[in-house]
Amino acid sequence: MPSPSSSWVFGLFFTALFLPSSSSFSPPISISSIDEFRNYTAISEFRILNRRFLAECPDTNPYLEINVSKNSRLSDEEYLTVTVSGVLLPTEDDWVAMISPSHSDVSSCPLAEIFYLQTGDLSNLPLLCHYPVKAQFVSNDPDYKSCKKKECKKYDNGKCVVTTCAGSLTFHAINIRTDIEFVFFAGGFKTPCILTRSTPVSFASPEKPLYGHLSSIDSTGTSMRLTWVSGDKEPQLVQYEGKSEESEVVTFTQDNMCGTDKTSPAKDFGWHDPGYIHSAVMTGLQPSSTFSYKYGSESVGWSDEIQFRTPPAGGSDELRFVVFGDMGKAPRDNSSEHYIQPGSVSVIEAVTKEVSSGNVDSIFHIGDISYATGFLVEWDYFLHHINPVASQLSYMTAIGNHEMDYPDAESIYNLPDSGGECGVPYWTYFPMPTVEKKKPWYSIEQGSVHFTIISTEHAWAENSEQYEWMKKDMASVDRSKTPWLVFLGHREMYTSTQSFLGPDADFLSAVEPLLLANKVDLVLFGHVHNYERTCAIYNSECKGMPKKDGDGVDTYDNSNYTAPVQAVIGMAGFSLDKFPNNVNNAWSLSRISEYGYVRGHATREELKMEFVESNTGKVGDSFRIIKSQSS
Repeated sequence: MPSPSSSWVFGLFFTALFLPSSSSFSPPISISSIDEFRNYTAISEFRILNRRFLAECPDTNPYLEINVSKNSRLSDEEYLTVTVSGVLLPTEDDWVAMISPSHSDVSSCPLAEIFYLQTGDLSNLPLLCHYPVKAQFVSNDPDYKSCKKKECKKYDNGKCVVTTCAGSLTFHAINIRTDIEFVFFAGGFKTPCILTRSTPVSFASPEKPLYGHLSSIDSTGTSMRLTWVSGDKEPQLVQYEGKSEESEVVTFTQDNMCGTDKTSPAKDFGWHDPGYIHSAVMTGLQPSSTFSYKYGSESVGWSDEIQFRTPPAGGSDELRFVVFGDMGKAPRDNSSEHYIQPGSVSVIEAVTKEVSSGNVDSIFHIGDISYATGFLVEWDYFLHHINPVASQLSYMTAIGNHEMDYPDAESIYNLPDSGGECGVPYWTYFPMPTVEKKKPWYSIEQGSVHFTIISTEHAWAENSEQYEWMKKDMASVDRSKTPWLVFLGHREMYTSTQSFLGPDADFLSAVEPLLLANKVDLVLFGHVHNYERTCAIYNSECKGMPKKDGDGVDTYDNSNYTAPVQAVIGMAGFSLDKFPNNVNNAWSLSRISEYGYVRGHATREELKMEFVESNTGKVGDSFRIIKSQSS
């Protein structure tokens, strides 16, 4: 990888020679090493904006304005109308970015200045160093390019001689604590230059406690952890059932991110101050019961009062749960954003409806959580995205490649998939009942199910610490207490989807024998973005096939155990992976490339699983695993 300074030293500068109008200017850009910044996923024109020099457009148009429908004291969620006006010649390359935090001079960033000083260039070569939270082309307003919103700006002898055009856009903004600014650019995403900027807009309560989400700390169902975000570093309270608990407060900084200085998104242009992450444990609860809580303080304000439900205690008779992988988030407006997961909105809306029915006790999200990948503000948007369900039920997680992997992270995969986050935001926002936060594997029991939850990104080879933990954890399961053993992780062992890398054969050979030896009933993975279910499988061979019950549902009888059933369930948001036309894997029994989630219902005699398509509510696949109590 080239050094930051070398790519800038040999950068080439191009200057536009002609300015045809107020909004069709192509500014000088720097042709620097894009390869240097390919250490994050899904490169797009929008994502590499900050690698390009920006100039104030040499525009003499005195009429340009950008106005925001609300200029101060934004609430915690707003849909803002942003209007650009006074445009002499609208083009398809005109766009508006939402910047946070705002800067008096967007084109002069102190962090970017380091690059210029390294080259000895002291001239003003401004750079958009704070990555836009989101952006929209003004042509999203269908009346913009056709100039249907006209305004006469100059008359001569009663005749209009200068007419300008306008366009309006809607931006979804949530409380990210720092103020925001809207910037009007010409030149498109590839060659942007600044036309004008709005007045910075601030949130009314940047210290407000927000985005509370629940998790279980053990298998009793009598304690629940609440984690939330605030701009205030002082401890706050969670109040519940006449009691209160004070929060522990943590945060993280750019120094905690991976990558050498200025080379990873998390350390450089993707950084956004996370505020302070508060966490408190509510104790003395009853399992399978409904309570209410609120969190905050007198000084910064309180959340609404929220009802929540505790999960059933481990060893009780029944559990209803939802499980999925690879969700992420998507804009609630027409913006371009970094790394959009198009199915995430329909899935979270469907899961919210499921939770509202009262038939869900807990949720499991098995890796690739937010897909922020070094663009830290997107964690706030993700926490807002899941809040309708995660504030009401235990939301348990497993770490994935897009949370953990980076060349200098403690990951076994030397890949840049986390954008430099190397697990830090993940285990700060989602503290799970692990022995240590940097060892993100754990087990928990709810109802009749023992869940063993691993990290596929940390060492799992034989004799590794995690391998020994898996071996001990699964061997210790009391099947008279929790008859079902379900194994959860991110990277798959089996898939019919064709990809460059595919499943890790070493992972299969190291871990699959443990699954068989400990009679794991069901294995669920994400990573591949579709749904696929296997036979009872071991070593790529079917050891047992299901039979149809009276309702035509595939039923595996584990009274005479043969091997685990496996399913890939990474279809909760990321763009779907299609299956090849001709699949010849005898072990692949059901394949669906649709967005959705999996609904589970466990009693002591039956584990029933259903894949639910989020757009229709249709059950696309269902199967049962049964066993007699003596098994």
